[in-house]
Amino acid sequence: MSKSIRLSVEGMSCASCAGRVDKALNGLDGVEEASVNLASDSAEVKYSDKVSVDDLIKAVKGAGYDAHEVVDRDKQMREQREQQAKEMRTLKGQLWLSALLTLPVFILAMGNHMVPVFSEWVHNSLGLQTSWWIQLVLTTVVLAVPGARFYKLGIPALFRGAPDMNSLVALGATAAWGYSVVATVFPSWLPSESVNVYFEASAVIVTLILAGRFMEARAKSHTSDAIQRLMSLQSKTARVVRDGEVTEVDIAELGKGDEIEVRPGERIALDGEVSSGDSYVNEAMITGEPEPVHKEKGDKVVGGTLNEKGTLRFKVTATGEGTVLAQIIRMVEQAQGSKLPIQDTVNRITLWFVPAVMLVALLTFVVWYFEASESALTFALVNAVAVLIIACPCAMGLATPTSIMVGTGRGAEMGVLFRQGSALQALQQSKGVIFDKTGTLTEGKPTITDWVTVGDFNEKEVLTLAASVEAKSEHPTAEALVNYAKEQDIKVSEPDSFEAISGLGATGKVDGKTLYIGTSELMQDNNISLDSEPDDAKNWSESGRTPIYVAVDGKLAAVFTQDDPIKSSAKELIKRLHDDGLKTAMVTGDAESTAKRIAKELGIDEVVANVKPDGKVDAVKRLKKEWGQVIFVGDGINDAPALASADVGFAIGTGTDVAIESADVVLMSDNLTVVQQAFALSEATMRNIRQNLFWAFAYNTALIPVAAGVLYPFFGILLSPMLAAGAMALSSVFVITNALRLKTVSLGAQTEKE
Repeated sequence: MSKSIRLSVEGMSCASCAGRVDKALNGLDGVEEASVNLASDSAEVKYSDKVSVDDLIKAVKGAGYDAHEVVDRDKQMREQREQQAKEMRTLKGQLWLSALLTLPVFILAMGNHMVPVFSEWVHNSLGLQTSWWIQLVLTTVVLAVPGARFYKLGIPALFRGAPDMNSLVALGATAAWGYSVVATVFPSWLPSESVNVYFEASAVIVTLILAGRFMEARAKSHTSDAIQRLMSLQSKTARVVRDGEVTEVDIAELGKGDEIEVRPGERIALDGEVSSGDSYVNEAMITGEPEPVHKEKGDKVVGGTLNEKGTLRFKVTATGEGTVLAQIIRMVEQAQGSKLPIQDTVNRITLWFVPAVMLVALLTFVVWYFEASESALTFALVNAVAVLIIACPCAMGLATPTSIMVGTGRGAEMGVLFRQGSALQALQQSKGVIFDKTGTLTEGKPTITDWVTVGDFNEKEVLTLAASVEAKSEHPTAEALVNYAKEQDIKVSEPDSFEAISGLGATGKVDGKTLYIGTSELMQDNNISLDSEPDDAKNWSESGRTPIYVAVDGKLAAVFTQDDPIKSSAKELIKRLHDDGLKTAMVTGDAESTAKRIAKELGIDEVVANVKPDGKVDAVKRLKKEWGQVIFVGDGINDAPALASADVGFAIGTGTDVAIESADVVLMSDNLTVVQQAFALSEATMRNIRQNLFWAFAYNTALIPVAAGVLYPFFGILLSPMLAAGAMALSSVFVITNALRLKTVSLGAQTEKE
C-alpha cells in the first residue's frame, strides 16, 4: 500500500540542488514518486513498505542536504515562516556588511573610471601597492564573513562531485581573489603585462549575489501566501455549549457531537450541522462565491467560514484533518509540491548544467590564455570567472515551482483546488470535456412531477413503501421521492434491508415486502414485466422525461417522473468551451430521450445515455481515442471510475467524498463557470512557466558565450564578472516576480464579480 510523506529539505539553493535531491529519492527502491520543490524547500514522496522514512532522509543527506519529516503542518508552517524571517534578517545583515566593505574596494579600483584624476590622487597619497593591500584585506573579510555561506555549501558539493550554484560562486570569487593576491604579494610570479588586481570583481560578486538572494528570499516568502491565508482561517478557540453553559475552550478539546455557539462576525470553528439559529454565512473562502449563504436548522456549515449576521448553534461533524478546510490545505500543498511533466526536462538539463558550465569556464581560460597576444592570463581569468558567475542556474530551478505554487494558491482563493499540479499542464492539452448530467449540468435537486399507481395497488401504500426504502439512499431522486411523500403527509418507516444498485436504482424490504425502484433495465434484470406500464409513462418517454418504476414483490406497482432543472451556468460554459475549440459530451445513466433533450438545449455535441458506471468508463475511453485527451466533470459515487479514467477529472465539491478523492481538480462551487476559470488559470500558469523558462534558458544561452568573450574579437565587447553577478542575481528575482503576477491574474466572470 502506498504512503505519502512531506519532507522539509534544507540547503537547496539552485536547480541542480533540487535535481540531485530528486534523483536521490527517486533512485530508492520502494519510492514510487518523488517531487522536489525548490520554491518551498520541500519534497513530496509516495513510497511503499520497501523503504522507510529514515531511508528517505538518509538519501537526502547522502546528496548533501538536510531533511526532516513534516508531522505537524501548522508547526512546520510557523517554523518555515520563522526560518524565512531569520534568513532574511541574516541575509540583510550580511548584505550590509558586504556592501560597506566592498564600497571602498570598488572606489579604489574603479574610481578613475568615474573621476579621471582619482587614480592620480590614489597614486600620490596612498600609493598603488598600499591601495592593493587595502583592497586585499577588505575583500578577504568579504569572502570570509558574508561570503562564507558560498564556501560552506559550495566546496563540500564540489568534493562530492555534485557542484551547485554555490560552487560556481565560490570558484569564481576565489579565482579573482587568488589571482589578485598573487599580483599583490608575489608580482614577480606573473608576466609584467599581467600584473593587475581584481579584488573589486571578487567583492562585488559576493555583494550582488547576496543582494539577489535577499530579494529572492523576500519574493519566495510570498509564494506560500495562499496556504498561510488558509491556515489563518483556522480558529484557535470556540464557544462550546455544555450543561446549558457556554464556555470558551481550545479547539483541540472539541470532538464530534459537541454543540458550538457562533456569534455574528465570528468564524465558524469546525465543520458541523446547524442545530438552532438563523444566519447568513460568507463561504467565499471555500467556494469563491462572494454572496453570503442562508443557514438554518439542518444546514451544514464549514469551519473557517464567516458568520455574518445571526447567532448559530451547530453540532460538530468533523475535527482536525477531517475538516473541509484541512482537506483544502492538504490538497493545495500537494498541488504546490507536485511536478509537471515539463519539469522533468528541466531537471535533466540542470543536473548536468553546472558541470558543463565549469567545463566551459575551463575551456574559456585555456583558449584565452593561448590566443590573447597581450595580458593573456588576465583575459583568461576575467572571462573564465564571468562564465562561472553568469551561468548560476537559480532561475531555472525556480521557473516552474514558483508558478505552480502561486497559480494553485490563486485557484484555491477562487474555489478551484488542483489536487494534482500536473493537471495544470494537462488541461492545456485537452481536446474535449465530458459531463455527467445529474448534479453536474443539472441542479441535482429534482422534484417529483408525476406519480401514477398501476392496477389495484393503493397509491398511499406504495408511496409509503417506496419512500421508506429511498430514505436510506443519498441519490437526488431518492431525496425527491422522500420529500414528495412528506408533502403527502406520509410517514416513512425503517426498512428491513436496503441496497443501492449503482447506476440503476435501489432495492429493499419493508414490512416483509420486496421493492425495486429504478430504471426499466433494473426491472428487466429482475424479471419484472412492464406490460402494465400506463400510457402516461409512455408519453413521458416520448417527451424526453425519464420514467422511474416501483415494483412490489415482483410486480409493477407505480411509475413516476421527475424534473431536474438545468444549472443557469451550464449553457454559458458549453458555449465558452466550443469557442475555445473543445468538443463536449454528456454521459449519463438516464434514458436517452431525457439526455438528448438536455443536450439539445445546452448544445452538447455527443450524448451517451442509459449507461452504468462501467459504461461511463467505456465512453471516456472511446472518446479519448476519438478526440485525444479528455476531461470528465462529475459529482457522484458512480462518477468516480470515470473521473479516474479521464486525463483530468473535475469533481464538483458539493458532491461525494468518493468522487472528490478520484479527481485531479475539485471545484468547491457548483457554479460551472468555475470550470472555465480553471481553464483560464491553467493557461495563465503555463504561459507564466513558459515565460520563466524562456528567460532562464535564453539568458544563459545568450550570455554564457558573451561571458566567454566570443564578441571581443569582432566588437571589443567583454562581460565584466561584476555585471555577470548582477545579471545572475536579477534573473532569479525576475522569475519569482513574474510568477507572483499570477496572484492578480484576471480569470473572467468570477474575478469581475469579486
